[in-house]
Amino acid sequence: MNWVLLGIIAFIALQLGIGYWASRRVRSQEDYFLAGRSLGLGLASFSIFATWFGAETCLSASGRIYENGFAGGSADPFGYALCLLLMALVFAVPLWKQQIVTLPDFFRARYSPAVEKIAVLLLAPTSLLWAAAQLRAFGQVLDTSLGIGVIECTLIAAAVVVIYTTMGGLGADVINDSVQGIIIIVCLVIVFVTVLGSLDGGPASAFRQIDPARWNPISTGGKSIWAFLETWAVPICGSVVAQELVARVLAAKSPQVARRAGLMGAGLYLIIGLIPATLGLLGPVLLPDLKDPEQFLPTLMKQQLSPLLYVLFTGAILCAILSTVDSTLLAAAAVVSHNIIVPLRPALRDDAKLRISRICVVCGGVIACVLALSAESIYKLVSSASAFGGGGLFVLLLLGMFTRLGGARSGLAALIISMTVWAWGNYIGKWESPFVASLAVAMLVFVVLGVRERVSPVPATSAR
Repeated sequence: MNWVLLGIIAFIALQLGIGYWASRRVRSQEDYFLAGRSLGLGLASFSIFATWFGAETCLSASGRIYENGFAGGSADPFGYALCLLLMALVFAVPLWKQQIVTLPDFFRARYSPAVEKIAVLLLAPTSLLWAAAQLRAFGQVLDTSLGIGVIECTLIAAAVVVIYTTMGGLGADVINDSVQGIIIIVCLVIVFVTVLGSLDGGPASAFRQIDPARWNPISTGGKSIWAFLETWAVPICGSVVAQELVARVLAAKSPQVARRAGLMGAGLYLIIGLIPATLGLLGPVLLPDLKDPEQFLPTLMKQQLSPLLYVLFTGAILCAILSTVDSTLLAAAAVVSHNIIVPLRPALRDDAKLRISRICVVCGGVIACVLALSAESIYKLVSSASAFGGGGLFVLLLLGMFTRLGGARSGLAALIISMTVWAWGNYIGKWESPFVASLAVAMLVFVVLGVRERVSPVPATSAR
């Protein structure tokens, strides 16, 4: 009997059931995208953790640490944990008080509708690239378990996530995220203890065989200072403006819950993220000369775990993947439908707006699936997602939220110029640090133009 397949079928049935239940509580776009702004500390914390804890944390990050030691984890788990901490300590409370639905709402109120639209054009592709990375990982993990083909497994994942996300919106996502988050934590802890206990000579002997240089998470590894800064700036500054994260802050039932949930999510992310990171650190001892580092963790689990524990591991990875895909698809649909399509017809009724939102989720799922099947690796998808347009958005959020510098002209110029610099440096110039360059340019342009363009404080309510 194929226990892995039975477990996956049961898990999928649970996700779809939660999606159907949550769909009965959705009456408006605010219900659909922000779960009625009713999230308590537990749901919000687990949702932040599970949304951020995706395929790259388990597969790509462990593979990069396998190759480069903890320095390979500068993005994951260390960089993204710092991103969540930054959101909690700096942005969570001010964003919640805006009472907006999406991040582009803030850019419209603080700058102009033109800045809002450009922000959508940057945020929506970012979310779809994240979704594609998770779907690619799902295909790899499930194919390793069942051997039915990466393409087939990716299509299954896309179909399941699109169905339950389309039905229930953020309400279904956060409940599924909490279920998935608990499964991730329990399964990875059990697997970690089991693997360490099976090591010849015990864990202490294995850890002594690790090259001391592999323990340093801030090692440049021979990189230039600019390349080193790039590896940290992308996950921290580029991801803090992600609509997936902003939505969970906005959906909290109070600003205090928003901040505390961010802190708890960051702590959970770092602690649980260190499990695959530590296994990756031990990788050369456990599986020397592995050809494909992204396959390190699935290969290790398949070799060392019993069938039951391997089912647990597979379930944890699939939970991590699905909890991120649903959030990214919903984020892309939110900014496209709420900030682009619905404003074209402001007289639409709530049921029509909901229909448009759900259609956008389905379209996003199709696009993400195509990207997943055509990409070279999980890491390239994730790095592109984190850097795409994030430099300018970060500067506009930071300075727009906490200063009166700048307005429509300086915000628009900073966004366009920083994106141009990043695209040129990343695709044409092949710079070591295109994201850092885009951050610096956005800051310079915004400040130079903004000193003559001071604005009034952003109103407390800026949702459309």
